[in-house]
Amino acid sequence: MSEAPLLGSVDCSSRYDAIPSRGNDNGPTLLLADIDGPIVEKRLLRKLDLRVAFLVLVYILNIMDRSNVAAARLRGFEEDLGMTGNQFNTLIGILYAGYLLTQTPSNMVLHRMKRPSLYLSGCMITWAAITMCMSAVQTYNAARILRFFMGFVEATFFPGAVFLLSRWYKRNELGLRTSLLFCGSSVSNAFGALIASGILGSLDGALGFTAWRWLFFVEGALTLVVAVSAIWILPDFPSTPNVWLLPDEQILAKRRMEEEVATFEHEDKPEENFSGLIEALIDWRVWWLGVALHLMVYSMSYTIFFPTLSATMGYDTTTSLLLCAPPWILGAATSFVVARHSDATGDRFWHIAGPLLVGAAGFILAISTMNTAIRYLSLFLMSQNTVAYVVCLTWVMNTFSQSQSKRATAIALISTMATSGLMTSPYFWPSSWGPSYVNSYLICTLTSVVSIGMLWVFRVHLSRCNEAAEVEEIVLGLPKGFRYLL
Repeated sequence: MSEAPLLGSVDCSSRYDAIPSRGNDNGPTLLLADIDGPIVEKRLLRKLDLRVAFLVLVYILNIMDRSNVAAARLRGFEEDLGMTGNQFNTLIGILYAGYLLTQTPSNMVLHRMKRPSLYLSGCMITWAAITMCMSAVQTYNAARILRFFMGFVEATFFPGAVFLLSRWYKRNELGLRTSLLFCGSSVSNAFGALIASGILGSLDGALGFTAWRWLFFVEGALTLVVAVSAIWILPDFPSTPNVWLLPDEQILAKRRMEEEVATFEHEDKPEENFSGLIEALIDWRVWWLGVALHLMVYSMSYTIFFPTLSATMGYDTTTSLLLCAPPWILGAATSFVVARHSDATGDRFWHIAGPLLVGAAGFILAISTMNTAIRYLSLFLMSQNTVAYVVCLTWVMNTFSQSQSKRATAIALISTMATSGLMTSPYFWPSSWGPSYVNSYLICTLTSVVSIGMLWVFRVHLSRCNEAAEVEEIVLGLPKGFRYLL
């Protein structure tokens, strides 16, 4: 980790130098007047960024554990369990049924916890154990049941991690950190394929077990080790004493988040039970963004079948898995650059539309030819879709910042609606449409375009809200207040 925080342009003005801290019986008693704001803030961000790096590692393992069936498919997983027809597609989709049931209530519970680190770590340990149990399944039905419960537990992590970030970082810092977290998806798709290639190639037949059984066991055991470590490494909320923070850092972390609340009346009014849920449910923007992200997930459905798409170029199993890595490495690098630029400029929409259009160009290239070089190039372009998803999630957190409970619920509801697309999208890629998968790519292209259109409408709405706020401030002689990022 470098000596500077990840976001080089953090505003460390002197506004922290003479602001009294609100009392907290459980927290430090230092006054902010005694704190050197810029120096302490840089030190705080550096420590937080180290925790984000660990969250990225957890998310990498999360993606590996949910997508390793795609690699196992290349080494007899379907045949050994006697799958026929669309049963493999169902096995992929059933995992996300668990997601639909868990994400929203999980974030509502997480918001009220003092030790989210224990909650998330416990969920990690559980899904690691289920992954290891996948190595012992003998029938399709057993695999389907385990995949459902894996999704039920895994669903807690990503929306929980995103909400956790929003409780520590300011609006102009979130894009980069969310991007780093979601980079775990691209890194997992890249190096997960390399790890799978090594396991499938070297452990086949070891101790009498087939390669795909070793794949589930080894990757589950790796997650289990990291999950136990997470108990002591994952951060809790700023309002909870954290042993890795000095007293002045703890006070500053709390004050930073207090200043981020958009409508300050929430700070002095205690939140009633389920108030955040009700506010989120009646806000049409939650549903609008949920549908837009749902369509975006449809356009990203190719990610589940990336090893299959790579195999259509005619190479053997090991080579096909190795060829999956470079496109995802590029996607991770692009995600970092685009998110950083989005934070620096304060723009969200164009940093979403651009990567989606690049991904659509990749779909069109794949439709147009079966030439090996061009189809491989198309995989690089497709990987840019994930960049758009990252920035859109950050836009969600920026928009719903009125209260912590509403933000937690909005993130979970929108993530649930988005994830629901993963239940049906596996059926967009039936084997009968291969190896060209023209119909599949057409669906991805269409959903990308419609998602861009919906987000443009959302941008226009927020722009009008900002204009109305500006007019009101001028008329009433008020200082400049909260503005939505566009």
